[in-house]
Order: sequence, then C-alpha cells, then structure tokens
Amino acid sequence: MDINQLIAQHGACFYFLAFVWTFLEGETAILLAGITAAQGVVHPGLLVISAWLGSFCGDQCYFWLGRHFGVRLLQRFPKWRHGVDTALHWLERYNTGFILSFRFIYGVRNFSSFALGLSAVHWRRFLSLNFLAAGVWATSFVAAGYFLGHALDAILGDVLRSFSIAMLAVFVLIGCGMWLLHRVQRRRQLPLPPGVRPMIPPP
Repeated sequence: MDINQLIAQHGACFYFLAFVWTFLEGETAILLAGITAAQGVVHPGLLVISAWLGSFCGDQCYFWLGRHFGVRLLQRFPKWRHGVDTALHWLERYNTGFILSFRFIYGVRNFSSFALGLSAVHWRRFLSLNFLAAGVWATSFVAAGYFLGHALDAILGDVLRSFSIAMLAVFVLIGCGMWLLHRVQRRRQLPLPPGVRPMIPPP
C-alpha cells in the first residue's frame, strides 16, 4: 500500500491532523497537504476548512492566555518581551491591518495573538478579524501547495502520483526549507522600533 492509499483510507484522521498542526502553527504541513490535495488524495475544500478552524482556534487560545495570564507569563518568561513589544508596536501602527496580516509576518506571528490579548483590542473585534484572517491564511497556503503540486505533477508525472522515494525527497526538501526559513527569521528578529509604548489590557 502506498502513501496515497493510506491517506485516502484515513482521510478523517488527515483532516484532524491538519487541524491540530495549524492550531500549533503549521504552514509547512499545510503547504505539503496542499500538494497532496493536488493529487486528488484529499479534498482541498475540506483541507482549507480544517486549516482555517485550526488556525482560528489556536490564535483564539493564545489571545485568551494573553488576556487572562499575559502579565504573569511575561514575568515568568522575560525572553518573550521583545516579540510581544514588537507585535504591540505594529498593532499600534497598523491596527486592523496588522490583525489581518500577522500570520504572514515571520518573527512576529508567534507572539502576535498573545500580545493582542495584552492590548486594548476588544475580544469580539479580535474574534471576527481573526476568523477572517485565518480563512485568508488557510486558503493562501492550501492554494500555494495545490498549484505547486500540479507544477510538480507536470515535471515528475507518475513519480509524483505514486509517492515514490523521489516524491518523499521533495517533501523533505520543502519541509527543510521552511524550517531553515524559520530558523533564520528567529535569529534575525525584527528590531524593536523606537517609541514603543506598553498597552494595558482591559479589565
């Protein structure tokens, strides 16, 4: 049994894993899942929904942690302060635009929802904008993987459809490339702009 058949027989588990992965972070996994969808193994629409809900729920959870436990967590993990202060600065500067786009900003996105919980942003406003942003993010990465899958199919043909060792190598290369990008971005953190003012969370 090849990987295609295995995924097809356990489709529900695949969508659940997509939900869990995007709850935690997940662009690499969703990009690769989009490539799988291009082969007809999983449904791209269901994949978008799984990624959408996972990303939305994950960031709602981080927002809740920031709103209720943010100050205590920052005291316990002071290394988070740089990322939180940077995210709050971009929120102050761009407001709605930042909430809609922070998922695409490496170096800031990991702290953004938590930082927004510490800000004066009302939870209802964050919920609605977060739901919209999660949908844009999920659709973008699934679509990128989907079109990349078709491009690879045109190049590799039957090799891609059979999920041979060569295809697994492509997956590994893409995964390593995304991992390396994360490493570089984390080492080259966005500089904290001058004039950052702390934002006090609402009661």
